[in-house]
Amino acid sequence: MVRFLAWRSLRAFLTIFLVVTFAFLVLRLSGDPAQIIMGADAPPEAVEAFRSAWGLDRSVWEQYLGYVGSIFTGDLGRSMRDGRPAAALVAERIPATLALTIPALMLKLGLGIPAGIYAALHRNSVIDRLVMLVAVAGFTIPSFVLGLLLVLVFAVQLGWLPSGGQESWRHAILPVVTLGIGGAAVLARFTRSAMLEVLGQPYIRTASAKGVPWRRVVSGHAAPNAAIPTVTIIGFMLGSLIAGAVVVESVFSWPGVGRLMVVAVANRDLAVVQCVLLLVSFTMVVANFLVDLAYGLIDPRLRTGAQGGH
Repeated sequence: MVRFLAWRSLRAFLTIFLVVTFAFLVLRLSGDPAQIIMGADAPPEAVEAFRSAWGLDRSVWEQYLGYVGSIFTGDLGRSMRDGRPAAALVAERIPATLALTIPALMLKLGLGIPAGIYAALHRNSVIDRLVMLVAVAGFTIPSFVLGLLLVLVFAVQLGWLPSGGQESWRHAILPVVTLGIGGAAVLARFTRSAMLEVLGQPYIRTASAKGVPWRRVVSGHAAPNAAIPTVTIIGFMLGSLIAGAVVVESVFSWPGVGRLMVVAVANRDLAVVQCVLLLVSFTMVVANFLVDLAYGLIDPRLRTGAQGGH
């Protein structure tokens, strides 16, 4: 187990390091933040003074070493817009994002997994075709299109719900549904495919032939073995709790991390963008680690194999 954890920790560190490096280089090559923030009409002297004040006049290599060093000291930089610490700006937006993504995750799990299992157990039935039709539609429709359709119907035409903002719990309904439907569709498709593959295995037919009740065959044999690919998707959804709402937050004017990210990218607010990407990569790494642990709990053979392999 120690070697297993050490290997996963090293892989997590390398992943975060690569993300940080890639984000740093791309942001530096995408335009001069000083020119964008100061404006096209700013005097050259003012632009140069801004670049000097924020260390942008140094070489990219010097900036990179300084940034990596500051990460290890807990300093993630300051916003070029208002001078506040980037970590504080991001931290104050996290609760708003989680207020959308956690209920959306519950919606995905509550709709997608039962729908996928039911469709697999009633393969080629009318319900199965209907579930898959809805799943394909939910999977293929972009979230911003779905969000705008929901606003058009429930906010503009019916007037039941607000179209944006964060004043009350009613403002969260449409963005949560927008986030939840697509994920539920993905879970339904993967769960159905996994269940169908397991239901076709010889040990399932053997258990049925021995007279084991079908409900017990499904709950005790089929569902646990079909859970492994489904857990992978759930892990990805957990990892995207912070980054998964970028488009939806913009559509519904929700003041979360995703909307902050969009504004920071447009303004070339380097420290804020880097801080968000660091948070997202850390969240994905933690989610992948939890998925690895879940694999071992679901099937001890995988845990034993992982320990032996590493």
